[in-house]
Amino acid sequence: MTTTIELPLWLFVLMVLFAMVTFASHFLFPSVRWFFRRRLERAVKRLNKRLTRPIEPFKLARRYDMIQRIIYDPEVTQAIVTHAHENRVPENVAFQQARRYAREIVPSFSAFTYFSFGARVSRWLATALYDVRTGLNNDQQIQSADPNATVVFVMNHRSNMDYVLVTYLAARASALSYAVGEWARVWPLSRLIKSMGAYFIRRKSRGQLYRKVLARYVQMATEGGVTQAIFPEGGLSVNGKLMPLKMGLLSYVVDGFDPDKRDVVFVPVAINYDRVLEDRVLIAADKRGDRRFGVSMRVVMLEILRLLWQWITRRYRKFGTAAVVFGPPVSLAALGAERDLNDLATTLGDRIRDVMPVPFVPLLARIFLQEGTPITEADLIHRAKHGMPKDLGTRPPIEAGAFCERVKGALDDMERRGMLDKQGNVWAIVPAEHDLFRFYANSIEDLYPDTNPSIDAAGAKS
Repeated sequence: MTTTIELPLWLFVLMVLFAMVTFASHFLFPSVRWFFRRRLERAVKRLNKRLTRPIEPFKLARRYDMIQRIIYDPEVTQAIVTHAHENRVPENVAFQQARRYAREIVPSFSAFTYFSFGARVSRWLATALYDVRTGLNNDQQIQSADPNATVVFVMNHRSNMDYVLVTYLAARASALSYAVGEWARVWPLSRLIKSMGAYFIRRKSRGQLYRKVLARYVQMATEGGVTQAIFPEGGLSVNGKLMPLKMGLLSYVVDGFDPDKRDVVFVPVAINYDRVLEDRVLIAADKRGDRRFGVSMRVVMLEILRLLWQWITRRYRKFGTAAVVFGPPVSLAALGAERDLNDLATTLGDRIRDVMPVPFVPLLARIFLQEGTPITEADLIHRAKHGMPKDLGTRPPIEAGAFCERVKGALDDMERRGMLDKQGNVWAIVPAEHDLFRFYANSIEDLYPDTNPSIDAAGAKS
């Protein structure tokens, strides 16, 4: 028992390392995880007291447990068997494929990351770039929903800034779970986005197994009361228009709805800008007829440095208004047993369109394309004042006497971007920028159903 044994140094070091790993995995790590888990639970409990819609336990479940729950779900199990039979592969191979899909989709939500980092950065970025305007009834629209219902924000998709804006504006209500495309699957951005509660979607995937795994995750999240945000247009609008809503995610929510359990309330969200950061990229994609939004990192970095220099030299100016308006909610339970997916999509699209904000740059773009000739500043102010949509849309809240200043500010912004040319007191379109004018005018054209001139034709004539 007391005999001395000689060991090589490398073997002794290896044994010590194995012992340390064993001790940590069996004693230290579980205790540390338990300690931080308890602190997290207490922090979330305090946070839920000030949120309109508290964070549900489903969203705080361990990612591993959520993945296991999905891949062993009876519907997913049946899809695995069908996939194996149709593709002539062993069931264990199909099972591993389903596991990979689940690992790709399921987020790893962190309340600390979302509220201590994400919400604050979203607020800073949104207010640094834009003059953020909200609908007067935004808070009331959320509060009017059943407190026990699952809220799903259904939004038009104008810019990647949409994520930032709605995260900032909804932070007082709850933590949103976004459906994001494959553009966000780049490390380390993917880790940050997943910790914010977002889940990835393969836009071009047509496999039944993948769709079943995605559908069951969305349905489980909905049943668990997770507040979600989706862009049913399927991607950014490349021409500025509100596109028809696609059925994908909406169908998953509707198909999994149980009227005897939690209600689902859809909140339409209309977003519009004086300036869309990706406008020229989107216009170029529309002309090519594809959806490749390749942006050089060098161009992005140069633009960031240019903005920083403007801020340092006190010449920085915001990109105008970014407006977000919530429309009247739609309750699935209230639709009854005869609810139709097409009717639901039409209703949500109409409600988004009916509350679409009217910033001044889109309004002026429409006026210029209608006129087709240079316009004096006084005439522009008059046309803008009487050109606001009368029955639809959300007019900008304007203080008494500030209307002229807002119009002049929008004209100056358009001149700085090279869209307008000013000669004395007369403004004229820069001929090379007709596509940009059409892009912005299209965002509000649906608000003028009775006087709907073809903006494209007007631009072509001028």
